Amino acid sequence: MIFSSVFFIFIFLPIVLLVYYIVPKKSKNVVILISSLIFYAWGEPVYLALMIFSIIYNYIAGIEIGYRRDEGNEGRAKRVFWMAAAVNLLILGFFKYYGFLIDNLNHILPVDIPNRALALPIGISFYTFQTLSYVIDVYKGNVEVQKNLICFGTYISMFPQLIAGPIVRYADVQSQLTERKESLAKVGSGTAWFLRGLGKKVLLANNIGMAYDAIMTLPEDEMSVLAAWIGCAAYTFQIYFDFSGYSDMAIGLGKMFGFDFMKNFEYPYMSASITEFWRRWHISLGSWFREYVYIPLGGNRVSKIKHIRNLFAVWMLTGLWHGAAWNFIFWGAYYGVLLMLEKYFLKNLLEKLPGLVRHVYTMVLIMAGWVFFFSPGIGSAVKYIGRMFGIGAAGLINPAAVYYLYNYILLFAVLILCSTPHTYRRFSVFMQQRTGRCRIAIAAYIVMFVLSVAYLVNATYNPFLYFRF
Repeated sequence: MIFSSVFFIFIFLPIVLLVYYIVPKKSKNVVILISSLIFYAWGEPVYLALMIFSIIYNYIAGIEIGYRRDEGNEGRAKRVFWMAAAVNLLILGFFKYYGFLIDNLNHILPVDIPNRALALPIGISFYTFQTLSYVIDVYKGNVEVQKNLICFGTYISMFPQLIAGPIVRYADVQSQLTERKESLAKVGSGTAWFLRGLGKKVLLANNIGMAYDAIMTLPEDEMSVLAAWIGCAAYTFQIYFDFSGYSDMAIGLGKMFGFDFMKNFEYPYMSASITEFWRRWHISLGSWFREYVYIPLGGNRVSKIKHIRNLFAVWMLTGLWHGAAWNFIFWGAYYGVLLMLEKYFLKNLLEKLPGLVRHVYTMVLIMAGWVFFFSPGIGSAVKYIGRMFGIGAAGLINPAAVYYLYNYILLFAVLILCSTPHTYRRFSVFMQQRTGRCRIAIAAYIVMFVLSVAYLVNATYNPFLYFRF
């Protein structure tokens, strides 16, 4: 089940909200837990058992760690903690990296180990990081042990952000699990967030995704420099509006149930450096790695060599988190190198450059990075980037490129406007000038909703891009 589906919008969500607001306060988490398990089982019922195991195992591990710490048995608490961390990582590793490991062993060694392809449990990377945040914080004493299984199960399986984030650390919602307050204002705000996210996904990401799909099917002798840049630009906007759209919908759904989740994107394509880009993109993932990997390794309060080591450790893991393939690992290393260069060599130079030059520098590097992200392998990514700069391309401009530019130039203009904060801020200021203008906002959201539903009625299955991570 996906948020951008007619069934979810008109059947599942209204029923869950109705039941949620009818039942007494003590039963609200039960409603969220049951509906979340149904939501998860809808597409992959075989992996529901894995989700339930993860909930029960980490719940027991947290209680055991807390109990051993309270009795002063630090050694036992430490062993339970490392066992819990290992179990979570082994489950993630088995389903996500087992095939990748076997394929590489078969390629390197004179062996032929059988490898049965396993379907990746949806959202496993996201909810595994949430369980890890809980056991780590319990072990460090940063949060209280959650002794209510329903509350803990609600945290792990919460359907608004279960599939593709944002990654919610237990410390951020610990009090909300029992003390949150629902209100009509929150429902209204959540609805606005949800509709904006729906519009991003259905009206923007899906439509520009058609341009990307079409260009990727062009024969090599028709892939000109312009066509390659159009294809890369299309994916650059598609992944942003697809992923940020999901995050906005998740934040909105959370508000409908009384939760406040962190913002996952802050107009990342407005960045003037790669460092700034990663402060604005997938904020919850960056926050997780900073809190649980980068800082424990020493962060930047160590020698230069160790700091570079810490950067590369984080970014190699970031690449690997996104996918079990060498192009993702290279993608992570690519950003590790760029961030290291900006930190130690380019920072002063970039600060002296005009803002426009810095922005162009950043966007070119980001787009090159997305090529490694969407390509099936490193070799094909290098070839594609070569075509973007004239190496192996079918000329500078060709009829196919002109055709796609002509057909999608207006959409590209809309995407650029919607990638900046100015459009939304001006709309907000406009709305604040007169109370009566609230009607205009409501009308705009209604139009957005109607157009989105119209697209969904005629659309085929359109999952979010980050579902595969």
